[in-house]
Amino acid sequence: MPPTQTPTDAPVRVLVWNEFRHERTRDDVRAVYPNGIHATLAAGLASDDLEIATATLDEPEHGLTAAAVDRADVIVWWGHAAHQEVADEAVERVRAAVLAGTGLVALHSAHESKVFTRLLGTTGSLKWREAGEAEIVWNLEPSHPLAAGVGDRIELPHEEMYGERFDVPPPDEVVFLSWFEGGEVFRSGCTWRRGHGKVVYFRPGHETYPTYHRPEIIRVIANAVRWAARDVARPAASVMAEPVRPLAGRPESAGA
Repeated sequence: MPPTQTPTDAPVRVLVWNEFRHERTRDDVRAVYPNGIHATLAAGLASDDLEIATATLDEPEHGLTAAAVDRADVIVWWGHAAHQEVADEAVERVRAAVLAGTGLVALHSAHESKVFTRLLGTTGSLKWREAGEAEIVWNLEPSHPLAAGVGDRIELPHEEMYGERFDVPPPDEVVFLSWFEGGEVFRSGCTWRRGHGKVVYFRPGHETYPTYHRPEIIRVIANAVRWAARDVARPAASVMAEPVRPLAGRPESAGA
């Protein structure tokens, strides 16, 4: 199947996926994200050049139907407590889409989601501590598209700590590095290429803090969405190919 090129003037089709469990079961999370993390992200990302759809875990097929995944140029993923409830069929559908060119932006605790770990081939494990400590997200690569419009750093007064070692393959790029009040550091903004797709991991976003209400955090996610968006769709499958030129030495090509 020949590759399909995405028109350059078409809006980027974004699917924001969220478990949507904490917001319905915990008052402290509902107070911060009353309509769900996915709704806050969708509202923050709203732009003329982005076409936003949302999906959640408890929808049929987790909202990750073949039509929804095929339509998405990039998928933004937030998960935490229910990674193992995501059906393998849906995970494989997303994984195959990324290999074929769809972008994936994994946020915060998506580091242990099935989609992320199966694409990267490692556990995604790390150190963590929930103590509401200060975080400084340092911008290591100001010229990178993920950092467009971002200053030298983003300061968050309260966040969950994630610390090294982060069990991921060596990133293609480390764009952001976090420092935490307790002393740990963490590779908070990383990129990888998998097949024809781009994968971004961006760390901030614990559910009990209003991190996704902050414009500078949404700016990074929007940058990631635009950078990772699919620009070619090409299934990652082996095919038998006919030669593009005559092959010398084939019996059928011998002279009469």
